[in-house]
Amino acid sequence: MSKELILKMSMSIDGFVGGPNGELDWAFPTMSDAGRQWTVELLEQASLHAMGHRTYQDMVAYWPTSTNPVARPMNEIPKAVFSRSGTISAPSVDKTTAALKDATKAEPSGDSEADEKVLKGWLNPIVAGSDLVDDIKRLKSENGKPIIAHGGASFATSLIAANLVDLFHLVVHPVAIGRGLTIFAGLENPVHMKLEGLRQTDSGVVVKTYRPIYTQ
Repeated sequence: MSKELILKMSMSIDGFVGGPNGELDWAFPTMSDAGRQWTVELLEQASLHAMGHRTYQDMVAYWPTSTNPVARPMNEIPKAVFSRSGTISAPSVDKTTAALKDATKAEPSGDSEADEKVLKGWLNPIVAGSDLVDDIKRLKSENGKPIIAHGGASFATSLIAANLVDLFHLVVHPVAIGRGLTIFAGLENPVHMKLEGLRQTDSGVVVKTYRPIYTQ
């Protein structure tokens, strides 16, 4: 049985996954211990983290020294980084985004040096994306636990437009931000969804789990 690709994205109630410049400051006030525990349980089911190259720059700068409970599965599970060129730049603070700034302000990363094994895992990801559909299908063809895709918005949009997502976890925060980045704008036709789960945390965040019903 092939692997499923699960897309997990935080989202405002008006459908944005980031501010106009990728800001995530709106999401952190309603993150909670219960939400982090759910995230840990979800990530522990994964065999691979998939992300776009800009999100990779943020994550490699944050997770290796983080004391957040989510850091353990983020650091231990292998990564795949997707870039249209099929190559990625070496990690650099200059290539990080507003999302990292917001995360560091809300939940500062640790001061200790990163474990060598952890850092090696982040610095040596699978690099893919020159042919997104073929690369994802190749990764999904292997037996094993699901692939968890984290974004960013552009990567998620491409996955959705190509009908590559098998399950959505939309983590909806109780805030409207008015404008920003979306992930469904690339659709040429409607994609109907089957609701498979609803979960509300004590901070008002609702996790909506949908399975897409593809017609082709």
